[in-house]
Amino acid sequence: MEKNFDIAVVGAGIVGLAVALASARKGKKVAVFERNSKAVGASIRNFGLVWPIGQAPGPALQRALRSREIWLEMAAQGGFTAKQNGSLHLAYHDDEMAVLEEFVDKSAGHGYDCRLLSPQAVMAKSPGVKPEGLIGGLWSATELTVDPREAIATLPMLLQEQFGVQFFFDTVINYIDKNTLYANHLSFKADNIYVCSGSDFETLYPEIFADTLINKCKLQMMRTAAQPDSWELGPTLCGGLTLRHYAAFADCPSLSALSQRFDQENPAFGHWHIHVMMAQNGKGELVIGDSHEYGKTLEPFDREEINRHIMAYLRTFAQAPDLEIAERWHGIYAKLPGKTEFVARPSEEVTIVNALSGAGMTLSFGLGEEVSREL
Repeated sequence: MEKNFDIAVVGAGIVGLAVALASARKGKKVAVFERNSKAVGASIRNFGLVWPIGQAPGPALQRALRSREIWLEMAAQGGFTAKQNGSLHLAYHDDEMAVLEEFVDKSAGHGYDCRLLSPQAVMAKSPGVKPEGLIGGLWSATELTVDPREAIATLPMLLQEQFGVQFFFDTVINYIDKNTLYANHLSFKADNIYVCSGSDFETLYPEIFADTLINKCKLQMMRTAAQPDSWELGPTLCGGLTLRHYAAFADCPSLSALSQRFDQENPAFGHWHIHVMMAQNGKGELVIGDSHEYGKTLEPFDREEINRHIMAYLRTFAQAPDLEIAERWHGIYAKLPGKTEFVARPSEEVTIVNALSGAGMTLSFGLGEEVSREL
């Protein structure tokens, strides 16, 4: 049996869904192929944050802001929650406040929507901020929070109902030849094929990925139960460790001193590439993380030592009625050092879109439009 499409997408994670949406909006006949009965990879194993504040000024930030617009459109149409709750970067040390001040000076005119706040103004934004020792904070209005499990489950139904996208779950594409995809005894034809298979990148084009610097990253995360009495965190909270994680802050002169202090205080932060954030999803659950382990083959076993470091640091800047952990997990994503994505054309008909380096929720919808326009 053979079916014909304008566009075929391999992978029903957020990157594949974004490419499918962009193509379907152009009137294309689109099919999405997913090896599992639903997406179970990194796209559902994250904070659910759309995070423009972390992106470097220029194309990455503009892509993130465009993705934010699309997330709001999809949430309104699909009926899932996209909280426009913003973010707070908190400062409890002079070097943290110095980085925030430098960032505000450097970021002017680039499209960020942020400002410095006094301790009193920070506390007014969120009851989850620990007041002891607080110097100030950076408020940003652009960040969204979705529940990735809810959103990634809802988007295929939305794409199917509103845009006619066909989904083939439990269908493993094991070979592509020019414009034909093969899955066991089935074959499918498409004018253009996008391979968006996430950390399972070796399956279809191992020779291409062998020649790149793409690596894999494992992160550990945790979640509480819904907070009692409908307690609301408000903005997503970040400590000083987050300042050395995101590219937006990389050019701040004070970042070096901040990083040296953290390395001296706790070498585990750097060893496990820990930075700590706390977000709240639409169910009232708090999502906490995370760490970053790199390698081509990663241990399947999570390290409780890492979780202890995350929770101990979280308590230096955040508080909540109930921080008892209800669930722990890890995710794995593809990362290309120094890049926000990997896009390659192994043939005229095929485009590989991969390695959004942990920013898939933030960048995918914008990137989907960009790669779709290129064809």
